[in-house]
Amino acid sequence: MQINDQNYVDEAEKVIINLKNMKDKNGRTIPMVTTSKLRNLLALTADIYNEIMNQSGDKLSEEVCSRIEYLRVRFLYEAGREPSVKSLVEKADILGVLKTIKGSKHNYILFNRYMEALVAFHKFHGGREN
Repeated sequence: MQINDQNYVDEAEKVIINLKNMKDKNGRTIPMVTTSKLRNLLALTADIYNEIMNQSGDKLSEEVCSRIEYLRVRFLYEAGREPSVKSLVEKADILGVLKTIKGSKHNYILFNRYMEALVAFHKFHGGREN
Protein backbone atom coordinates (compact mmCIF):
# COMPACT_ATOMS: atom_id res chain seq x y z
CA MET A 1 0.00 0.00 0.00
CA GLN A 2 1.23 3.45 -0.81
CA ILE A 3 0.06 6.09 1.63
CA ASN A 4 0.45 9.78 0.92
CA ASP A 5 -0.47 13.16 2.37
CA GLN A 6 -3.92 13.03 0.78
CA ASN A 7 -5.05 9.46 1.51
CA TYR A 8 -3.58 8.23 4.81
CA VAL A 9 -6.69 9.16 6.81
CA ASP A 10 -9.05 7.43 4.37
CA GLU A 11 -6.78 4.37 4.24
CA ALA A 12 -6.73 4.13 8.04
CA GLU A 13 -10.51 4.32 8.20
CA LYS A 14 -10.89 1.58 5.57
CA VAL A 15 -8.52 -0.67 7.50
CA ILE A 16 -10.38 -0.27 10.80
CA ILE A 17 -13.80 -0.76 9.22
CA ASN A 18 -12.50 -3.87 7.46
CA LEU A 19 -11.06 -5.22 10.73
CA LYS A 20 -14.27 -4.43 12.59
CA ASN A 21 -16.31 -6.45 10.11
CA MET A 22 -13.96 -9.44 9.78
CA LYS A 23 -15.53 -12.85 10.25
CA ASP A 24 -13.98 -16.26 10.72
CA LYS A 25 -14.88 -19.25 8.55
CA ASN A 26 -17.90 -19.95 10.80
CA GLY A 27 -19.28 -16.43 10.37
CA ARG A 28 -18.33 -15.22 13.84
CA THR A 29 -16.86 -11.76 14.26
CA ILE A 30 -13.11 -11.84 14.85
CA PRO A 31 -12.08 -9.68 17.83
CA MET A 32 -10.29 -6.52 16.86
CA VAL A 33 -6.97 -5.49 18.40
CA THR A 34 -7.40 -3.81 21.79
CA THR A 35 -6.99 -0.08 22.20
CA SER A 36 -4.18 -0.58 24.71
CA LYS A 37 -2.24 -2.84 22.32
CA LEU A 38 -2.73 -0.40 19.47
CA ARG A 39 -1.57 2.49 21.65
CA ASN A 40 1.53 0.49 22.63
CA LEU A 41 2.35 0.04 18.95
CA LEU A 42 1.83 3.77 18.42
CA ALA A 43 4.19 4.49 21.34
CA LEU A 44 6.93 2.56 19.53
CA THR A 45 6.53 4.82 16.52
CA ALA A 46 6.24 7.99 18.62
CA ASP A 47 9.69 7.55 20.16
CA ILE A 48 11.28 7.71 16.72
CA TYR A 49 8.97 10.53 15.65
CA ASN A 50 10.05 12.66 18.61
CA GLU A 51 13.69 12.08 17.75
CA ILE A 52 13.41 12.96 14.07
CA MET A 53 11.46 16.15 14.70
CA ASN A 54 14.67 17.61 16.13
CA GLN A 55 16.64 16.79 12.98
CA SER A 56 17.01 19.24 10.15
CA GLY A 57 16.63 18.20 6.53
CA ASP A 58 14.70 15.28 5.11
CA LYS A 59 17.44 12.63 5.22
CA LEU A 60 17.31 10.47 8.34
CA SER A 61 20.49 9.44 10.12
CA GLU A 62 21.74 5.85 9.89
CA GLU A 63 20.89 5.37 13.56
CA VAL A 64 17.27 6.38 12.99
CA CYS A 65 17.04 4.19 9.87
CA SER A 66 18.32 1.30 11.97
CA ARG A 67 15.66 2.00 14.59
CA ILE A 68 12.99 1.98 11.88
CA GLU A 69 14.24 -1.43 10.70
CA TYR A 70 14.05 -2.66 14.29
CA LEU A 71 10.51 -1.26 14.46
CA ARG A 72 9.61 -3.67 11.65
CA VAL A 73 10.96 -6.51 13.79
CA ARG A 74 8.90 -5.36 16.78
CA PHE A 75 5.72 -5.24 14.69
CA LEU A 76 6.47 -8.75 13.39
CA TYR A 77 7.04 -10.01 16.93
CA GLU A 78 3.82 -8.49 18.24
CA ALA A 79 1.93 -9.87 15.23
CA GLY A 80 3.31 -13.33 15.97
CA ARG A 81 2.22 -13.14 19.58
CA GLU A 82 -1.34 -12.03 18.99
CA PRO A 83 -3.65 -12.86 16.05
CA SER A 84 -5.54 -9.56 16.33
CA VAL A 85 -2.27 -7.63 15.94
CA LYS A 86 -1.37 -9.83 12.97
CA SER A 87 -4.67 -8.94 11.33
CA LEU A 88 -3.97 -5.25 11.88
CA VAL A 89 -0.39 -5.45 10.60
CA GLU A 90 -1.54 -7.30 7.49
CA LYS A 91 -4.66 -5.24 6.69
CA ALA A 92 -2.89 -1.92 7.36
CA ASP A 93 0.21 -3.13 5.45
CA ILE A 94 2.32 -1.67 8.24
CA LEU A 95 5.43 -3.62 7.21
CA GLY A 96 5.06 -2.46 3.61
CA VAL A 97 4.56 1.14 4.65
CA LEU A 98 7.64 0.97 6.88
CA LYS A 99 9.65 -0.23 3.88
CA THR A 100 8.58 2.84 1.87
CA ILE A 101 10.15 5.24 4.39
CA LYS A 102 13.60 4.73 2.81
CA GLY A 103 15.43 7.24 5.01
CA SER A 104 12.96 10.09 4.43
CA LYS A 105 11.85 12.23 7.37
CA HIS A 106 8.69 13.20 5.47
CA ASN A 107 7.78 9.54 4.86
CA TYR A 108 8.29 8.67 8.51
CA ILE A 109 6.10 11.58 9.63
CA LEU A 110 3.44 10.33 7.23
CA PHE A 111 3.75 6.80 8.66
CA ASN A 112 3.37 8.16 12.20
CA ARG A 113 0.26 10.10 11.19
CA TYR A 114 -1.13 6.94 9.60
CA MET A 115 -0.61 5.10 12.90
CA GLU A 116 -2.32 7.94 14.79
CA ALA A 117 -5.24 7.76 12.34
CA LEU A 118 -5.55 4.01 12.90
CA VAL A 119 -5.77 4.60 16.67
CA ALA A 120 -8.32 7.40 16.21
CA PHE A 121 -10.60 5.39 13.91
CA HIS A 122 -10.26 2.35 16.15
CA LYS A 123 -11.52 4.41 19.07
CA PHE A 124 -14.22 6.12 16.96
CA HIS A 125 -15.56 2.80 15.68
CA GLY A 126 -15.80 1.32 19.16
CA GLY A 127 -12.49 -0.48 19.54
CA ARG A 128 -12.32 -2.62 22.65
CA GLU A 129 -10.20 -1.61 25.64
CA ASN A 130 -8.51 -4.71 27.03
